[in-house]
Amino acid sequence: MSGLQLSGLLLYLCLLTWSLRTLGLRDFVASKQRQHLVFGTGVTLFVLWLFRAGIFDGLDIHFLWLSAVTLILGVRYAFLTASLSLVGITAAGFESWSMFGVNALLGISVPIGVTYLIYMVSFHRIPRNLFVYIFVCAFFPGAISIALKVALLGGYYFADGIYPWRTISDNYMLLIPLLLFPEALLNGMTMTVLTIYKPQWVYTFHDKFYIDKS
Repeated sequence: MSGLQLSGLLLYLCLLTWSLRTLGLRDFVASKQRQHLVFGTGVTLFVLWLFRAGIFDGLDIHFLWLSAVTLILGVRYAFLTASLSLVGITAAGFESWSMFGVNALLGISVPIGVTYLIYMVSFHRIPRNLFVYIFVCAFFPGAISIALKVALLGGYYFADGIYPWRTISDNYMLLIPLLLFPEALLNGMTMTVLTIYKPQWVYTFHDKFYIDKS
């Protein structure tokens, strides 16, 4: 394990400790709906992350769907759920254990943090309506998240000397424009369907803020 990988793991463990300490496990145990959402979302993430494409080890791409997960579960439960899915993917041999901290930090923490930051800014600074919630809080964060994940992970592979920049640029960074719209659409469509048919499942959505203006 390299120094960067160890640093990533330690930083991720700090974030995980904070998340678990502020999670509210009593409320989780008492709420069957919350349990079903967390475990169901975790299984969905695991299956979604199985489908990936790439030529070089580590330089593969897959949908994240973490912007939708963050809006559905909230930042702490999203972090825990995505972490469990990453453990499953790594145990299944699709990722390396030595890369666990880096993958968790750049592939989970950054997308979730960016999504929640955009959600909070939009909630307090932009007029609230359903259009804003779907596009500003789900659609655009989905595109931004996958772009940041690919860019930061590509930068890591270069900084740690794993691949030369030409290989990273031609086989990984080059794919960013192709990933933006599909990832954004996946997150946007998810939140559109849920806010219409199952708004009670979405932790960050409230009718009185986004629909009921009376």
